[in-house]
Amino acid sequence: MSRSLREVIARATLSPQASLADWFGRSIALTDGSFWSQFSGVTSSSGKSVTANSAMKLSTVWACVRLLSTAVAGLPLGIYERQADGGRVDARSFSLYDVVHANPNADMTAFQFWQAVVASMLLWGNAYCEIHRSAGRVVALDFLLPSKVRLDLGKADGVPRYYYTPPKGAEREIKRADMFHIPAFSLDGKVGLSAIRYGVDVFGAAMSADDAANSTFKNGMMPAVAFSVDRVLKPAQRDEFREYVATISGALNAGKSPVLEQGVKPESIGINPADAQLLESRNYSVEEICRWFGCPPWMVGHTDKGSNWGTGLEQQMIAFLTFGISSITTQIQQCVNKWLMTPVDRIKLYSEFSLEGFLKADSAARASFYSIMGQNGIYTRDDMRVKENLPRRGGNADVLTVQSNLVPLDQLGQSGSEAAARNALINWLNDPEQPTPKTS
Repeated sequence: MSRSLREVIARATLSPQASLADWFGRSIALTDGSFWSQFSGVTSSSGKSVTANSAMKLSTVWACVRLLSTAVAGLPLGIYERQADGGRVDARSFSLYDVVHANPNADMTAFQFWQAVVASMLLWGNAYCEIHRSAGRVVALDFLLPSKVRLDLGKADGVPRYYYTPPKGAEREIKRADMFHIPAFSLDGKVGLSAIRYGVDVFGAAMSADDAANSTFKNGMMPAVAFSVDRVLKPAQRDEFREYVATISGALNAGKSPVLEQGVKPESIGINPADAQLLESRNYSVEEICRWFGCPPWMVGHTDKGSNWGTGLEQQMIAFLTFGISSITTQIQQCVNKWLMTPVDRIKLYSEFSLEGFLKADSAARASFYSIMGQNGIYTRDDMRVKENLPRRGGNADVLTVQSNLVPLDQLGQSGSEAAARNALINWLNDPEQPTPKTS
């Protein structure tokens, strides 16, 4: 039985495309929007059919998705417990800590898991994971391909319903409480929007430009050529002339000089790549695609004179971390807190990515960061050693110090014996009533 029109429209608009293999052996109705949309793809104004898989064949899309997903996946995600003094400690004993930090399921590492999650958010606008619990605690998260998940928002109660089709087996429903759904940029706060769907014209234009470039190189950079003759040909003569043209075209593609018969004149047709600004169009497509993913062009290998300077790159990197990476990590953190923790857990526990992980590749910046934090009494030496995976030393290494001779904070303002003697000597030297030594 076919679904209602409302359900089909909701699915075709909001849910990812299903694989055609999922429809083998199943009856297909005219209202099955997922099948027909996947069969023909989302057609752009340039006439190209665009899907997530076809878009990934564009080098810029591949680079943007790979860069953003691996950047987020490389950051450590931890669970922290708030302390009464305003501090926090790692909640390593909490069962969710190991799930999100190291071992989400039996088949994936944490890096692989979060890489797949972020890639799904970028391409399909939504990431889906099935939650497994034991004694009320989350013990595993199984990543689900967005192409296998159907989201139903057409019910009257407004509660989203999730249907998952495994590689082998029939479609089954996953309860909302057991679905870890992370939407990307959203207009309704419930379902993320797919950049591939909304940017179909941009991606389609980039595909068409690539096809035009490939066709040009396939023809040996030779323009399309038409041949005119000075007489009207009969049907038999036209067939013979077409064979003659095929011979000439083969000679041109082989780099040989063809021989033209009397009365045959070649004429170039179409627009050459320079006049069509093919190179400029492909460069512009790189920038356009980067806009859709919020990724700086220079980070995917597209640079200009203004982006090659050190200070310019530094500021662009800061902007990338602030507006690009942070928006993704914040969304994941809040979804972890909301869907993987109970209200009681959230009173003391919360998740957070450590953005300091980006400093691991820059030893100079990391050393400068530690120096500033240590000299201003924010980190102890042991705090820094722990972040560098070094053992604690204890004693004075676990004492906060400041730049003023690096004395402990609780001794600021106190004058020791050496400081008192030095101050007395300075006062004596500055006293005008002291007798001036005589010189002989």
